[in-house]
Amino acid sequence: MPATDLTRALAQGIHGDVESDATARALTTMDASNYRRVPQAVVAPRDTADVAETLRICREHATPVVPRGGGTSIAGQATGTGVVLDLTRHMRGIIDLDPASRTAVVQPGVVLDDLRAAAAPYGLTFGPDPSTHSRCTLGGMIGNNSCGSHSVAWGTTADNLRSLRVVRYGGGETLHLGRGLPDAPPGLHEFAADHLALLRTGFPELPRRISGYALDALLPEHGPDPARALCGSEGTLAVVTEATVRLVATPGARALAVLGYADEAAAAEAAPGLLPYGPLTVEGMAADLVREPAGLPRGAAWLFVETGGDTPAEAHAHATRILRAADALDSTVVTDPAAMRTLWRIREDAAGTATRMPDGTEAWPGWEDCAVPPARLGPYLRDFRALLAEHGLNGTPYGHFGDGCIHVRIDFDLLTDAGVARFRRFSEDQADLVVAHGGSLSGEHGDGQARAELLPRMYGDEMVGLFTRFKDLWDPDGGLNPGILARPARLDENLRFAVLPRRPVDVAFGYPHDGGDFSAAVRRCVGVAKCRTQKAGPDVMCPSFRATGEEAHSTRGRARLLHEMLAGEVITDGWRSTEVRDALDLCLSCKGCRTDCPVGVDMATYKAEFLHHHYKGRLRPAAHYAMGGLPRWLRLAAPFAGLLNALARVRPLAALAKRLGGIDPRRTLPVLARRTFRSWARTRRATGAGPDVVLWPDTFTDHLSPEVGRAAVRVLEAAGRTPVLPRRGVCCGLTHVSTGRLDAARAVMRRTLDRLDHAPGTPVVVLEPSCAATLRTDLPELLPDDPRAARLAASVRTLAQYLEEYAPDWTPPRLDRRIAGQTHCHQHAVLGDAAERRLREKAGLTGELSGGCCGLAGNFGFEKGHWDVSVACAEDQLLPSVRAAEPGTELLADGFSCRTQLDQLAGRRARHLAEVLAEGLDGR
Repeated sequence: MPATDLTRALAQGIHGDVESDATARALTTMDASNYRRVPQAVVAPRDTADVAETLRICREHATPVVPRGGGTSIAGQATGTGVVLDLTRHMRGIIDLDPASRTAVVQPGVVLDDLRAAAAPYGLTFGPDPSTHSRCTLGGMIGNNSCGSHSVAWGTTADNLRSLRVVRYGGGETLHLGRGLPDAPPGLHEFAADHLALLRTGFPELPRRISGYALDALLPEHGPDPARALCGSEGTLAVVTEATVRLVATPGARALAVLGYADEAAAAEAAPGLLPYGPLTVEGMAADLVREPAGLPRGAAWLFVETGGDTPAEAHAHATRILRAADALDSTVVTDPAAMRTLWRIREDAAGTATRMPDGTEAWPGWEDCAVPPARLGPYLRDFRALLAEHGLNGTPYGHFGDGCIHVRIDFDLLTDAGVARFRRFSEDQADLVVAHGGSLSGEHGDGQARAELLPRMYGDEMVGLFTRFKDLWDPDGGLNPGILARPARLDENLRFAVLPRRPVDVAFGYPHDGGDFSAAVRRCVGVAKCRTQKAGPDVMCPSFRATGEEAHSTRGRARLLHEMLAGEVITDGWRSTEVRDALDLCLSCKGCRTDCPVGVDMATYKAEFLHHHYKGRLRPAAHYAMGGLPRWLRLAAPFAGLLNALARVRPLAALAKRLGGIDPRRTLPVLARRTFRSWARTRRATGAGPDVVLWPDTFTDHLSPEVGRAAVRVLEAAGRTPVLPRRGVCCGLTHVSTGRLDAARAVMRRTLDRLDHAPGTPVVVLEPSCAATLRTDLPELLPDDPRAARLAASVRTLAQYLEEYAPDWTPPRLDRRIAGQTHCHQHAVLGDAAERRLREKAGLTGELSGGCCGLAGNFGFEKGHWDVSVACAEDQLLPSVRAAEPGTELLADGFSCRTQLDQLAGRRARHLAEVLAEGLDGR
């Protein structure tokens, strides 16, 4: 029956959301795996009744259903061809939390970190903690029987499950599953009784045996426990609508023992010997996963062994005992929470960082998480490395060494027929290797499409036949997630790369990290969805998702839409796509994903590229002309600054100007400087006696905040340097890049390179972080064939970076005051703020600047239609941090946008670090 009939019936039958537009379908074609299936519609039910009615209608229309949580599954089980049931949008509540019984009742869409935050005041937590804990859902964890790094202490999701409420395909009554079989489907008791011998002997004893169905949970000595049997069934048996889970006491204090070994096999062999000491984690990884040492002890592989205690001293003593027993090459105990978070981030980001080999080669899941008995892990890893070499492949193993579970991304060629054939051959040989070591094909993430075809190699045909019969007892119509686990699809079908163009797309940017291939750049997104976190923190990514909560406005969502645009199946109008345009419209171009995304997706660049093509030969929005051409308009306006400022105070004239320029009427037009920075500099005699340094007169400093430039001159001269400005006007092209006018941007950049007259290698101090980031990254990527672009990019420094590198003996004025404000998002993403932190410390400026994005983001917050998101982004971290600041706190914001946002939304004046330092020089 046509999808329109189905969606009409669904829309009439449920209270939740029913979507069958190209955007909704494109956003759910993929999870975090190698696979892609195109759904007919996406349904976001509001409650259990909606779930039941959706399943009834879909059965009536013979349409399959796949339940989906955070979409971070790595084996393809969260994709489907019928209806995708999005349980994250509405069914994300914590129904009850009982500290006395240490249980919680949750809906399937609740995010793990939200449950952990709710339990934390009672000293409790949910034990299983996958690395995606900030965005994965309890329903997804139940579907995959997820584990995480603390499973050596607290077990898998199945170990922490008390009962489930589920609905079967076709709707009907809700089943309440717990120990015993009162609500189980008809015939389940007889099924178990008929196969007791095989159920008792057919499953290997492993802490991480996730593959297949957990039929041994039906044995009488285990309850029987149909809820546990359903855990790990990957949405193929029933849809979970409510779960009662066990909570565990969390230690009052923790310490982290980091142990260095000669190689990963040595680390793996050491791991089982640490288990008797009762650690909370025994995680392992090798040096080829670590891009920066980050304080790791000496070695080529490491174990992360977390310990707990009632007090910090007790946790530290526990870690020290493990150090003495470990026989490691080198070791350390970390107790500082910030240092521990830094180290854990390396491990948690591995699912993303491992998708790029050190040489930039792409790597993919496929053999992501097999498990062997922990005592066999060392020999298994040696055999695994040998098998990779035999097939001419490379991978980076890491994972839960204490449980014998290994994650790895492998540089499969999934773009050519020959590469896909090798992928199949390796998968078959690898399955045999795992079985030979007594292991499980999946140790955490499920079989999905990646491994279910190979289950007979692990279990034999008779047991796999029981899996099929078990599936049929629950779902006789085969409507729930077909092709997964029972009667599986082939592991080399439905690969998401098959639909992409075989030839590079003609683009403006150079994409140097992706071989100049825009498709390869888009392929960077593997779906781990770190961009979907709602929790504020030091990272920037992804401010628009945190503001809207919508997948289309996450970095992953936009990457998925670009993937489907290139595929041309769901989104059919290519660069002219309104679906992609609308999703990118709320991208702030903050560049946060460039650093915060584990695989370095650079959505700001992709947005500029898209806008360049989308509007090619067509009329653009007014804001693209008004704010994209801002440097030119400000140059023309400079002689008339006083008059124009006066006219801007006349409300009707200001309203007309904003309407013509595509500016939101609630925005205040910036005040033009009556005297530009360049004009001031031309009439001033330099007093510095040291080497020259080029001070870049960016548009914002020159025309809108010349006081920042003047302050920087004072600081540089106080440090014994001679700041000089380019003799002719220069521009980085930022405003053209951010509006996607890339032809104009390149023209501006070439003209700037022609006008620069300083000696090659002379450092260039750029005061506006967004301009510095443009020169550092966009310039060489838009002009990859011009060696002058690369030279200029390499010369760029922030003020703090320059002072640290070229005037290391200079002592800044001692200011001794508290600070608040924000690190510019481009500074965080491209330039880093370590030098700024050290300079502030020398100057006695104490406190932390907030992360996130201010929400103004250059032209974004000024554009009509962006006000609400702009304000929401500011309210995420910046405005609360400023409101909480004590009286007398110095507000710092090096970015003109950040200062403007604070002025317009909070009525507070923030200053550039240069201004604060220059003021301090007066007291010397």
